[in-house]
Amino acid sequence: MLPCASAVSDEDDAADKAESKSIVSVSRDQQQAIGIVVARPAVIRAPERIEALGLVLDPESLINDVGELDAAHAAERASHGELERLRSLYRGGGDVSLKMLEAAQADQAKNRSQWQLAAARLSLRWSPVAVLPVAERERMLAGLIHGNGLLVRADIPGRQVMGALPHRALLAVDGAELPGRVLGVLRETNEFQGVGLLIAVDHPPLGLSAGARLPVTLLAGRRSGRLVRRDAIFYDDRGAYIYTRLPERTGTEVKFRAARVALLLAYDDGWLVDGINEDQDVVVHGAAALWSLQEMRGAADDGDDD
Repeated sequence: MLPCASAVSDEDDAADKAESKSIVSVSRDQQQAIGIVVARPAVIRAPERIEALGLVLDPESLINDVGELDAAHAAERASHGELERLRSLYRGGGDVSLKMLEAAQADQAKNRSQWQLAAARLSLRWSPVAVLPVAERERMLAGLIHGNGLLVRADIPGRQVMGALPHRALLAVDGAELPGRVLGVLRETNEFQGVGLLIAVDHPPLGLSAGARLPVTLLAGRRSGRLVRRDAIFYDDRGAYIYTRLPERTGTEVKFRAARVALLLAYDDGWLVDGINEDQDVVVHGAAALWSLQEMRGAADDGDDD
């Protein structure tokens, strides 16, 4: 069924409005006064090799959290089955009172809440493990219990954002390099207040146990992207973006657009990013002023809508 003309018109209006909000205009005098400078970022190809601080984790906490989740899920399933049984008897005129049915509903709601709480706790503390298939997670837990594997938290001090996930980790143990698999980013921070990655190590050497601290090198191969200064990058609920200058036109105004980019690799005092065309002029100085103007205009537009 084809969309009606009014629906298409509404979609076009919404797209035009979103496009309009992404553009900031200033006069040429304002551009000079604010100090807005544009340039075409250089293409850089750099190896991603990140030094991190590793801590061998005690598997007891993970095993306990997974056990609580499984127990809560089993209780929720059992209470749900009992509720459905009583509800069927009640509707069929069986020997079930409304009070009994309401008690079963309350019990099922309580068990569901406890299951959701256990799931949230596991996701917060062990997010890369929480998303694993159940069978794979069980194999991991079995390896941890029998000493055939261990988990390491690798913290990157001073880094709050992770670009592409490293594919490999090397742990320095008594002068040797022990390979590890990067499972993902941990959501819970610690005293380093930086990005934390969870690393799995298969068949660790004897003596390496919970509490050991060791250097970790994270590897992600060589990456190619355009180098953008850190203070030229902004974030919102849709990710990272920069400001680019629209092609020159006659007139007294210069227009800039908020353009989405993908962060690839932290490099020197900037980021290698993807999403910039070779003919785009990027705002490298004065981007904060454009952001402020865009925010003020957005607030004014919201006030007009009210």
